[in-house]
This record gives sequence, structure tokens and C-alpha cells, in this order.
Amino acid sequence: MYGELVPVGGGDTIPLLKRSLLVGRRESCDIVLRFSNVSAHHCRLTINGGYWHVRDENSRNGIKVNGVRVKDKRLDPGDILSVARHKYEVLYAPSELGAVGPPPSETDSDILGQSLLERAGLAKRDIGRVKETHEKEESRFDLHDNSAGQLRRDKGPI
Repeated sequence: MYGELVPVGGGDTIPLLKRSLLVGRRESCDIVLRFSNVSAHHCRLTINGGYWHVRDENSRNGIKVNGVRVKDKRLDPGDILSVARHKYEVLYAPSELGAVGPPPSETDSDILGQSLLERAGLAKRDIGRVKETHEKEESRFDLHDNSAGQLRRDKGPI
């Protein structure tokens, strides 16, 4: 056993029997939560570096860790995982799962999940925003020839 989920407020504990577990309402899931507000494939729990991680599988009602909605997050022992509105305390021993030393910082895992272009702010979606901002600034300072032959500054929209 790799740990357990203990329902907050009482109920049967859920053993974490594999290193990767699909949580959802469908019978084909590793952990079946028979609640109408739980998606068919709600989230995935995986062990990485001796720590459990949770990733939302595009569920309708989302997941939270310690009351904060997340898409992907490390679960430390004692954290409260909310699947839809159902809360579970996460209990496990990282050292028994292969963790060595202190847990990696959250910023390290965020950085590793991004390309170099994204980290530099040069990904396509970022470039589009920069280009749009630049075009707005350019339109504000364009010079125009008026009928009298004099140049004037356009004070158009930003």
C-alpha cells in the first residue's frame, strides 16, 4: 500500500494500492466515487519522486488542495484533497515511496513543466499579447499628414 485517503468527517478510508490511480465516477476507475458531482474521469493520482501528485482530468467540478483550486499539484502528507466537494486527508510516508531529502519546491515543478520559450515569455500566446500591445502603442503615436501639409500626432485609442 502506498498511502490512503481518509474522508474528512468520517467514512471508510481509501487505500492507495498502485503508483498511478484514476479517480472518478465510472466503474473502470481505480478509485470509484459514486457521487453525481464527480466526473466520470475526475483526476489522476501519481507518485513522482516519492510524493503523490494530483492532476485534474478536465473535470466539471474541479479539484482543490487545502481549499485552493488547482490543475496539477504535489500532495504532501496531511494535505486535504477535495474531489468536487468531497474532502479527503492524504496520508503517506514519502520516505517509504522513495523520497530523499526535503520535498522539491513548487516553483521547480512549475519551471520543469514549461518550455524555454514559455519561461522567457516568448511562446506564441505571449508573442501575440506583446504584438497586440505594441500595435496599440504604435497606433497612438502614428504621424499623419493633414490637409495643411503639417504633421500631427494621432492620439487614438490605446
